[in-house]
Amino acid sequence: MKKILSILLFLSVIPLLTEGRGLWAYLNYSTFNSPEGPYIETYLTVAGNSVKFIPIEDGKFQATVNIVMTFSKDGQIKAFKKYQLHSPTISDTSKLNFNFLDQQRFQLENGTYSFEVKLSDNNKETKAQPYTQDIVVDFPADKPSISGIELVKSYKPTVSPSILSKSGQDMVPYVFSFIPEQEQQLTFYGEIYNMDKVIPSDQKFLISCFLEPVETGFKLNDFAIVRKEVAKPVNVILYTINVASLASGNYNLVVEARNQKNEVVVSNRVFIQRSNPRVVASISQYSSLNTANTFVDSITNIDTLREYIRSTRPISGGMEILFIDQNLKTADLKLLQQFFLSFWEQRNPTYPSSAWLAYKLEVQKVQNSFGTKFRKGYDTDRGRVYLEYGPPNVRSTAYTEPNTYPYEIWHYYTLKSQRNKKFVFYTEDLVTNDFSLLHSDATGEVSYPQWQVFLRNKISPAVDIQNTDVESVWGDQSNDFWTLPY
Repeated sequence: MKKILSILLFLSVIPLLTEGRGLWAYLNYSTFNSPEGPYIETYLTVAGNSVKFIPIEDGKFQATVNIVMTFSKDGQIKAFKKYQLHSPTISDTSKLNFNFLDQQRFQLENGTYSFEVKLSDNNKETKAQPYTQDIVVDFPADKPSISGIELVKSYKPTVSPSILSKSGQDMVPYVFSFIPEQEQQLTFYGEIYNMDKVIPSDQKFLISCFLEPVETGFKLNDFAIVRKEVAKPVNVILYTINVASLASGNYNLVVEARNQKNEVVVSNRVFIQRSNPRVVASISQYSSLNTANTFVDSITNIDTLREYIRSTRPISGGMEILFIDQNLKTADLKLLQQFFLSFWEQRNPTYPSSAWLAYKLEVQKVQNSFGTKFRKGYDTDRGRVYLEYGPPNVRSTAYTEPNTYPYEIWHYYTLKSQRNKKFVFYTEDLVTNDFSLLHSDATGEVSYPQWQVFLRNKISPAVDIQNTDVESVWGDQSNDFWTLPY
């Protein structure tokens, strides 16, 4: 199978590129409230090695990016900004391994906005490709709400107020949702509004911040912060969680406000992806588990149990994947039974065996539909997506179009907490039945905006796959399947 370029798309983190092999940038945003009204804050970082530096005075070089940001509501432009972002000046153009940052604020009323951003390199003749996304601003005046969660690279007390200043601190945003191994701390900022309207002045409420695996939604107590606060018109959150021992995986950073009954009053979350390959899986949480008279007692063939555990990978969280990768081949039968029991008890504490049997049936369906001579169904991309998210609401297939590789587009009306998400799979031949995931607009999945161009590589292998423009070709239904799946 041909390898393709992968671009990770995380929640509101948007990879942006211009036409041709040019500018690369990443955009994030958060929404906040203020005495002047709600506002959207945008955070943009541009890769220095993707833009052209030209000579300026004193033997220095500088790059310039043209930026247009537009917020529209009901077909009318509500906020607009056209400006230039200048890079730092440098003296050596062979050393471009850095990013430069831009932050903007847009005052907007409550509502749903279509946000469009266009970028272009001022020193190259390139066409900017627009990116659009809906953004919801919702801060009611009479009940509690919570801002967006801003990831923070660093902060320090404000001396001279600037656009980086909030709540007495100057905060440099961390634009990416990907947390690499060298990052040991996860710092974040948020604001909770109007808790004083529901919490009596003589009572406190709880602010709970924690990480949860996307796959399971279980709170990780080792990566959690709980604070008691007096309710105010605005309660500020600026916390740091140590993630040095957090395993590689997909997580949500969750922020909740709870009342004295431990009821969630307001909450918000942001997706992060952690890479931390040096973490060693802990077996202590499993080794003390008593498996007597449980369903795992009857699984006494270690090879069978290993296969069962291997099949759970598509729905496993980071720590569980770590255990599988590091211990599946070497652990004895008892430890594997303990892990398997713990796995299903977390998902169904009352009837873990029923949860396993239901999943086992789905694994068999995936094997029948997507398994190949060389790969188990759960190891394929289609099998993994099916097991993680369930069957799609619409599955559009195009195996014999004259101009494209065989492909499928899966459409989910609801995908966990997301809405209207799609997956594009493709293969270079139908003999193997092994389709690779090419593109998805779902959080945490591979995003490849040039997927339609790539599918055309069957007939146009020399095409510039960085370009997203696709001309209409007879027999090609990919755009119809994507926009109006049936």
